[in-house]
Parts: sequence; C-alpha cells; structure tokens
Amino acid sequence: MAGDRRVPILVGGVVGLALIIGGGLWWANKQKYEATDNAFIAADKVAVAPQVDGYVAQVLVEDNQRVAAGQVVARLDAASLQARLAQAIANAAALDAAVRGVDDKSALETAMIAQKAAGVEAAHAQAQMATAELNRYGVLAKQGWVSSQRAQSAKAAAGTATAGVAQAQAALEAERRTAESLGSARAQTFAQAQAAHAAVDSARIDVSRTEIRAPVAGVVGAKAVRPGQYVRPGTNLMSIVPLGQAYVVANFKETQVSRLRIGQPVEIRADAFGRQTIRGHIDSFAPATGSEFALIPVENAVGNFTKIAQRLPVKIAVDPKEPLAGALRPGLSVEVKVDVRKDTGRGFADATPAADLARRGVSR
Repeated sequence: MAGDRRVPILVGGVVGLALIIGGGLWWANKQKYEATDNAFIAADKVAVAPQVDGYVAQVLVEDNQRVAAGQVVARLDAASLQARLAQAIANAAALDAAVRGVDDKSALETAMIAQKAAGVEAAHAQAQMATAELNRYGVLAKQGWVSSQRAQSAKAAAGTATAGVAQAQAALEAERRTAESLGSARAQTFAQAQAAHAAVDSARIDVSRTEIRAPVAGVVGAKAVRPGQYVRPGTNLMSIVPLGQAYVVANFKETQVSRLRIGQPVEIRADAFGRQTIRGHIDSFAPATGSEFALIPVENAVGNFTKIAQRLPVKIAVDPKEPLAGALRPGLSVEVKVDVRKDTGRGFADATPAADLARRGVSR
C-alpha cells in the first residue's frame, strides 16, 4: 500500500519538475528572443506593360522563365509605327529643304540689295552731274550765251536725276524689307523643321518601344499575353519577380517592438524548406501599422471599441550569402526569431525625426 502511494507522488514530482524546467527555458528564451509566425516572404515585383498600343507579334518568354534586365520579352507589330516614322522623316526633309530655299532667297536678296545700293550711288552721281549742268547753263543763260530752252532742258534733267535718286532709294528700301521678311520666314520654317525632327524622334522611340523589355532581372510570372492580342499602354502583360532580392515582412505585436533594433540578427524558418534556418537582420520599421494602409481603415471612435494589440510590419533583409536566399518565393509564410540581446543602436523608438535630431545634437 505504501508503494502504491509513492507512485502518484513521484509522477507529480516529475511533472512539477518538468513544468519548472520548461517554464524556466521558456522564460530564458523569451528574454533572449522575440518571435512571430505572422511573417511572409515579399519581393519588389515589377509589372511589365507596353508603352504603345498594337497587336502582339511575338511572346519570347515562358512562365517561370528567368530573364535578364533589358531582355526582349515580347514584340508588337510595328508596321503602322514604321509607316508613321517614314512619314515624319519625309516631312522633316521637306521642311529642311524649305529652310534651304529661304536661305537661297536670302542670298539672292543680299545680292539684290548690293545691286540696288550701287543704283543709288549711280543715281546720286547722275543727280550731282545734272545739278552741275543746271548751274552752269543757268549762268550762261543769264549772260546770253545759251538759249532759255537749253537752260530749261538742264533744269528738267536735274529734276529727273533727283527723282531717279528717290526711286533708287525706294527700290533699295524695298529689297531690305524683303530681306527682313525672309528672315522671319526662315525663323518660322526653321521652327517647323525642328518640330518635324522632334516628331521623327518621337516616332522612332515609338518603333523602339514595340520591343518590350524586362525592366529588371528575375523570373517571369503571371504571364497574361498571347500572340495576336491587342494591347494598350499600361496593360499588365506579365510580372517579373527578382527572387534574389526577396525579403521578409514580419508583423510583430506592438508589445514586442520596443526591444527590436535595426541590424539585430534574425533566424528565419520556412515550412517549404523544413526546419532549415535562414539568416537575416532587421532592415527597417514600417511608418504605421498594417491597418492604417487598408482600403477601409479601422474607425476606432465607436462605442463598441475593443482594444486589440496592433501589429507593426518590420522589414527583415535576408543575408545574400545564404544558400536558400535565391529560393525564397514571395507569399510563403515563415517564422522569424530575433536575437534581442544585441543592441545595435537605432530601434523602433529612435526612428522618429525628434530622436534623429537629438542623436545628432541638433536642437529645435
């Protein structure tokens, strides 16, 4: 009977000892680490979209294919854009010829101005000679050496010469005005030619954009384009996921973030890789909780408010030297454990403008 009573006592003692040891280990682990299973793999995936409209002529990649930055992933039919480019080139050439034509006219007008200026000089010379003849015959007519008719002829010749000077000057002024108008016409035609060349550049860019290229290196996913499909600018053709640049977004409770610091080491475990550990470190803290970025933010000013611990997204960078760093797929759920024993400096509470100013010794 005594032996029967010892069994429950021994069992209770073992259970109590196990609880004490387990509780001690849990408490020690809690002091060293902050952990959460509300974490996911993410990556800055890029949507590939055309910049011009047209029919898809070729799709050069397959689902889940790796591509390099700048690699052609699809081509659009460029026939209409090439015709538009040819038309723009012809229009620019015609306007260039028009500018040269105006320049030729300007050169001709320069020669005509020189000719009219020489005509003015000749008219002045004739006027001076006619004036001298008029003066001489006037004196002779007073002395009776020539007839009054001859003096009148000299006077008429002098008037004609004076009128010739005015006519030559008017012709010279007309040529100068014509030259000025050609300058304005050249400026207008030159501006039109520049606009035509800009149209050529724009058309050439549109033709080049019929080759749709991968903006970043990564793996093709969500491919939704087929040959013969008509697409418009902004149509999502596919996504490219840069797997080598994946990171973890861990949603820690607001009661946990006070012990977190940027740079603290993190252990990452994903169900997809069994219990293998991936190393990383805390990169940054989100500026607000996830609920603040929801399409319909939570309204707390209500009568049935219940306090719930909010979660703050924390970005965790994966060590690029880790063997599994390139195998992480966005969307996978992971568990993270942060070693909070290392105080690496800037923490959640320090990530504020006031703390930054105080740390740098700047007073407001």
